[in-house]
Amino acid sequence: MKKQPLLILLLCFIAGILFQEHLIMSQALIFQLLIISTASLFSILVKNKFFQHIKHYCLGFFFFSIGIFVHFHNSEQPKLPILKQKETIVFQLDKKLNSNEKNRKYYVDVLDISDLKQKENLPVKTVLSIPKDLETLDFKHYYKAEVYIHQPEEIKNDFQFDYKKYLARQDVYFQAYLPDDILKTDKRSISVEDKIRQKRLDVLTKINQSSLSPKIQEFLKGIILSDRTEMDGETVKDFNQTGLTHLLAISGSHMVIIFWIVLTVFNQIIPVKFRKASIVLSILLIWAFAIFIDYGSSVMRSCLMISCYYIMVLLQRKSDLLHSLALSAFILLIVDSNQLFDIGSQLSYVAVLGIWWLTNPIKNLFRKPKFKAEKLFYEISAMTFAAQIATLPLAIYYFHQFSFVSIIANFLIIPLSELIIISSLLIVVLIAFGLSHIPFLYKGFDIFVEYILKIIHWFSGFESLMTKNIPLNILELSILLLSIYFLKFLIKDTIKPKSLLRFGFCLFAFFAIRILFNIHQYNKDEMLVHSFYREKIVSVKDKDHVVFWMKENKNESKILDFVINPYLTSRRINDFKINYIPANSQSFVYRGNKVELK
Repeated sequence: MKKQPLLILLLCFIAGILFQEHLIMSQALIFQLLIISTASLFSILVKNKFFQHIKHYCLGFFFFSIGIFVHFHNSEQPKLPILKQKETIVFQLDKKLNSNEKNRKYYVDVLDISDLKQKENLPVKTVLSIPKDLETLDFKHYYKAEVYIHQPEEIKNDFQFDYKKYLARQDVYFQAYLPDDILKTDKRSISVEDKIRQKRLDVLTKINQSSLSPKIQEFLKGIILSDRTEMDGETVKDFNQTGLTHLLAISGSHMVIIFWIVLTVFNQIIPVKFRKASIVLSILLIWAFAIFIDYGSSVMRSCLMISCYYIMVLLQRKSDLLHSLALSAFILLIVDSNQLFDIGSQLSYVAVLGIWWLTNPIKNLFRKPKFKAEKLFYEISAMTFAAQIATLPLAIYYFHQFSFVSIIANFLIIPLSELIIISSLLIVVLIAFGLSHIPFLYKGFDIFVEYILKIIHWFSGFESLMTKNIPLNILELSILLLSIYFLKFLIKDTIKPKSLLRFGFCLFAFFAIRILFNIHQYNKDEMLVHSFYREKIVSVKDKDHVVFWMKENKNESKILDFVINPYLTSRRINDFKINYIPANSQSFVYRGNKVELK
């Protein structure tokens, strides 16, 4: 508690959020717990030996109850309007989402519904899909249209992705589809926030109109302006399979590089005695940039971490990465405790913890550098390996895949990331200010990024090195994270039996528990009915083999991604077969028994 008090209190706060998430205490019980925990803080003032001994536990209990209280308010669902299947709505754009082959998707704020009597339940945020042949939405207009609207469906099986819960964490409670034309009218007054968002859309439009090739345009919009909504599926697949997705969209590493560029420029301009002013101006500029690109979650996290770290520097306090990490996490979770369940948040913070915990031990494995370039290369390599090792269990837990080529790809591409980000930022600034009369610069950037994308595509071609449908549950994940904690001592003290024994015991426990879960799933025989939109798929599992019965349709690849593969992963099997039944049939016969497909 004395060494890292803020981190320990953060863990207590997180424990409270998790407690409320899974047990869902009532408001009355939460207030009682909050009163008791607040009263227990008076033990700090009592100079009795017993109370002085328990004061740290009382403080932890207080933050635990605060976590419960905060998450109760952040996860409370508002009263929703009762809607018909088809409604005429008035709405405005809130955020642009990733498109698919047919539709553009947006978060919109529904401001009015024609036939709705209970107007007090508005506005309500909704996912809206619009055909690509209709005009794009912007922040300068209100829109009116007839839409098909409904609440997201509840999941029926434990292995399915809970899309309804995912949307609810972002205060989105409806899905809608707009098939026809839209009526629009100009906003009489546009808020400052919408003006900034509209300016970002204007810059994105300018990039689309630039001389860069379409693929490079989409890469540029993603890496700097956090817009991957129109990126082609092949590029996204290449980055996913090579483990370089973090480079594709603006994230913590991007913001750190941008901050250092700005700080370096200010340090050259501003006299040494005003170095604090350089830091303040740099912090203000990265926050301004974060607001301009619509303050995505990853950007906000990195800005908070950088700000917390350098505020300690400004206050002439000893800068500590863990203190900065804990303080930024506190601020983030108090504002929105649902960020704890965001995969990007978890990977970001675990990556920073991994860099803090493993970089120096890994760096010490290299020889002593003779040149500055060699030292820089070792530092970047050590940080890359540390981040990859720390986030690997979490990545497998969520995505259930791992490619050995990602290690090599990250090792080769990450050292170039600084050059890629700086050049991309320069091109965006030039495009934003209308400086498009430098053709050789745009052509050079086009060729440079094109070669980078070709290298990444080449790496993604090694599909034999990609392992998919890797099962991993929360207990196995916890043991792997614990083994990474002990890995530091093994790297530092390879000759010490104690270090080897602790790490070895973790691995033994992991494989022992994994075998038990594999045996449990092997002995489970079951028949399930899966739903994918209007399609019904029946699975019949017998030991380590499963048969899927379904109608042949054009959504088979999506059914494989969202139904079959998640089921295979959850049941820890690879042997499966798909049987197709006639399109007009409502049943099939399996082992002499008739099964209704309804």
